[in-house]
Amino acid sequence: MVGSPTALADQEVETKLRKAAQNHGMYIPTGAFWGGEDIKKMADRGTLKALKVTMKKHPSCFKLNGELKTKNEAVRTDVCVLYDGPVRGLCPLAPHNVNTMAAAATAAHNLGFDQVQGCLVADPSLKDFHIVEVETWGPGNKEAGSAFHVHTIRKNPSNLGVVTGSATYASFLSSMLGAVGRGPGVHLC
Repeated sequence: MVGSPTALADQEVETKLRKAAQNHGMYIPTGAFWGGEDIKKMADRGTLKALKVTMKKHPSCFKLNGELKTKNEAVRTDVCVLYDGPVRGLCPLAPHNVNTMAAAATAAHNLGFDQVQGCLVADPSLKDFHIVEVETWGPGNKEAGSAFHVHTIRKNPSNLGVVTGSATYASFLSSMLGAVGRGPGVHLC
């Protein structure tokens, strides 16, 4: 089981583990990622066209590196988009905060870490929750608004200064218990 899916943002690590998964099971915990199995089914069929995961937290709930750390430290009262772009570029800057996005990029294997979009938002008004939004697009014309589209919003209770919301712990335990016996391949659990 890959305890921290952000490690897969390193292309070499991802390639080696996916190769090993051809003969052994590789289990990816879903954590706060909602709808992963459906997204993986779409990726398997080639019908997944776009995926965006937005995480919104109080600034004190982020453990960031580099430019994102500096940008987050300046947030006082206004909502601030810290990052909006490919998940691969975000993982090294926020490895403790974006395992959900990395799990999404793994499930969306036809798009991968370079095409799945991640958005990290510091919101000083979020004192009791972390919010994870997952937007999925399938067949149709996205620009014209006629594409298949699912938008989920997950509010996870959390205290100030805490990186992981309280409901995610039970999800991770379920992942550990489910990481067994599925055979070769990459499996969400």
